[in-house]
Amino acid sequence: MAVGGFAVDGGNVDGLGGRITLSVVVTCLVAATCGLIFGYDVGISGGVTTMGPFLKKFFPSVLRKAAEAKTNMYCIYDSQVLTAFTSSLYIAGLASSLLASRLTTAFGRRNIMVLGGCTFLAGAAINGGAANIAMLILGRILLGLGVGFTNQATPVYLSEMAPPKWRGAFNTGFQFFLGLGVVAANCINYGTAKISWGWRLSLGLAAAPAAIMTLGALLISDTPASLVERGRLTQAKQALLRVRGHDTDIEPELTELIRSSEIAKASKEEPFITIFERQYRPHLVMSILIPFFQQLTGINIIAFYAPVLFQSVGFGSNSALIAAIILGLVNLGSILVSTFVVDRCGRRFLFIEGGVQMFLSQVAVACVLAATTGVSGTERISKGYAILVLVLMCIYAAGFGWSWGPLSWLIPSEIFPMKIRPTGQSISVAVNFAVTFVLSQTFLTMLCHFKFGAFLFYASWIAVMTIFVVFFLPETKGVPLDSMHVVWERHWYWHRFVNKESY
Repeated sequence: MAVGGFAVDGGNVDGLGGRITLSVVVTCLVAATCGLIFGYDVGISGGVTTMGPFLKKFFPSVLRKAAEAKTNMYCIYDSQVLTAFTSSLYIAGLASSLLASRLTTAFGRRNIMVLGGCTFLAGAAINGGAANIAMLILGRILLGLGVGFTNQATPVYLSEMAPPKWRGAFNTGFQFFLGLGVVAANCINYGTAKISWGWRLSLGLAAAPAAIMTLGALLISDTPASLVERGRLTQAKQALLRVRGHDTDIEPELTELIRSSEIAKASKEEPFITIFERQYRPHLVMSILIPFFQQLTGINIIAFYAPVLFQSVGFGSNSALIAAIILGLVNLGSILVSTFVVDRCGRRFLFIEGGVQMFLSQVAVACVLAATTGVSGTERISKGYAILVLVLMCIYAAGFGWSWGPLSWLIPSEIFPMKIRPTGQSISVAVNFAVTFVLSQTFLTMLCHFKFGAFLFYASWIAVMTIFVVFFLPETKGVPLDSMHVVWERHWYWHRFVNKESY
């Protein structure tokens, strides 16, 4: 047994199996499109903030700074108002993700996905027609509320709907569509960059993925677990038959869902209090540290500011957008690799391999920038070295795409018992947004002052999180959600906290 690892392979623990049916594939595919809106927003923000007409209208000080001949290349885009445009979404997302815990329990996972899509749609309309910074920020807040709802509900929906043996593959669909949204946004930015009102088109077109996922969510049923939780047993049985197959014996799984629901209802404690009990200590630690570490890989910062970053290290405006598109495509391809590997090799293998790959890439980027731009950052990088930076960043993006990208949504959505599952996912998403807010608000300033050292900063965190996974994250592949206590009970460290009655 690897240090900290334990696996229960196969999809039939406790007799709960379930095969892949067309219904479960279509349902999970439609639900996973919720990742589009988050991905589109992540990708669109960085591109829009490099567009001259957008900066001239809302952030003229950035243009003036860029025009100064001797400006440190790392400091051109260091503007707190500009980063507030990007990061305001994450405070709103943090608030709505915590609220979503109660809403998903009361109204179901699917309905909250629909609510998130509608809210995001309103934010896209306001941003597209923005006349001042206040309208921009208001639009961003509505986008954040929408993303908070969908990011909380969708991973849980996918984990509850998928067959246990292939839960990892189905759950990575969310990250795949997130990556697809990033690529689509970068392509749109490239196409609109030369148009004076192109920034309005880029921001307004966020309504398209929101409409797609909202309409899709209206066409699918809620998860059997959510229906049982709300006392709709007949609908839950019908939903199980659809996704598991009409010739499958669903009674063991339905019985287990009813048992878990009864345990949840028997507990009169507030879920946000229950989750802090000693027996849920490992679950709480993972729900906090997994999203915390995911953001400290630096990926979202690089996705937000990829065009800005590549422009800073020597690419022209158009070339920077193309480089960002290449980076997004590499990430998208690596997510597909994760889809096919995660339920075969397991979560731990991908976390560790991806961590080592990202660490080496970030260190290499820092070394190249240090050698070519100097400590001051005033020397211009040559085209050849700029391309080398892009290649290294692609290796980094690939490592993230098959490890911390999809798995950071998967792990928190699969480790909790039903009674605190929405609460655990809410905490996970809220931590994700909180850390993203802090990093997005400070990255351009950090890039200005740390220069190439910013990449060493992220590399050091990647080393820490990889060591954490080696020692403290158990293997969860193939384990039914309601049998997850097994992996904690047999873990070398966490067994002292948990007991089967927790579930």
